[in-house]
Amino acid sequence: MDEKYVASAKIYPTEVLGKMSLLDMLEYFVEKGAMRVSDLHIKVGVPPTYRIDGDLVKLKGAKVTPELAEQLILPLLKGKSTEQLDQGKSIDCSYRYGEIQFRINIFRENDGLAAAIRALSLDIPSIEDIGFPNTIWQDIVNRKHGLVLLTGITGAGKSTTIASMINRIGDKRATRIITIEDPIEYILPQKHSIISQREVGRDVCTFQQGLTEMMREDPDIIFVGEMRDAETIMMTLMAAETGHLVFSTLHTRDVTGTISRILDYFPEGRQAEVRTQLSLGLAYVVCQKLIPRKDGKGRIAAMEILNNNYACANLIRTGKIEQIYTQLQTRTQDKPDQKMITLENHLARLVKEDHVDLLEAQKWVNNIKTFTDCMQREL
Repeated sequence: MDEKYVASAKIYPTEVLGKMSLLDMLEYFVEKGAMRVSDLHIKVGVPPTYRIDGDLVKLKGAKVTPELAEQLILPLLKGKSTEQLDQGKSIDCSYRYGEIQFRINIFRENDGLAAAIRALSLDIPSIEDIGFPNTIWQDIVNRKHGLVLLTGITGAGKSTTIASMINRIGDKRATRIITIEDPIEYILPQKHSIISQREVGRDVCTFQQGLTEMMREDPDIIFVGEMRDAETIMMTLMAAETGHLVFSTLHTRDVTGTISRILDYFPEGRQAEVRTQLSLGLAYVVCQKLIPRKDGKGRIAAMEILNNNYACANLIRTGKIEQIYTQLQTRTQDKPDQKMITLENHLARLVKEDHVDLLEAQKWVNNIKTFTDCMQREL
């Protein structure tokens, strides 16, 4: 790579800190912690911008020029070819700095080269610290088969929650764990389990290829980084049906939206078949949002949880998806076939426990009327 593309080169002029390098910008994640400073955006025409506790905060400095963008972004490729970028495609890659692993997407847009840099702490948090509203996580880590979906918008902490659950499984029993990720985010420690982490583009060409090969690699637990297309969804469901515990993610905001999104990947003529497979293979859906804390010290998870019991499975199979929300509202007791909760209920709890401000919670709810009803009930 050209010598001018060096991560340590101090090339970006700020108002009070002098010139900064890319490494100086990454050092800020180390100082503040990846749980608070989640992202760095580099884009032509604006200063480099961090996402801190969910809000965008620009560096006090010059607007990034096309030349500065190349000098700041290309060192992240660490020897990878830029041919993909030249063809108008984006590149997913990872970068290690200190105790933080970064997940990076580099792409071209209207003004030139841009990058979205996501920080992932190498320290996997304890599952008790994730913020589950009940003990459903204990049931998940003790399961031997079924599909567990973590959903939410980008930056909602889905990967962190999955890593904490897989890490707990690997800590308590001997299992064969194989992951397919794009890119690898958390490095899972080898404890009692044997863990193989494969990265799309480096170790395997596609998610589909990785899933096909995985069936010959004797896995007990599978993590598919994201279900991006119909073929990956079908293979993931098949793995869950054939005796594996499978974790995966989707970008959806609630439980009913998750079920609908999966079905929407398929033509109408196949949806009855997929509903049947989903009703049999799905174990849990956990929809997650990260909400700013009332005390200003980071964010806290708010969750909506589906436990796919017999009643829910029947609703999925018969296509009555809109009735699932009622199950989330009523099947909330601490029993194996219940432990469900709506996002509105969990947010109301967080407000009453003084973790989240009322006005802030109202910004994040999916149904404001249901949230108001939850606020009027006793804890």
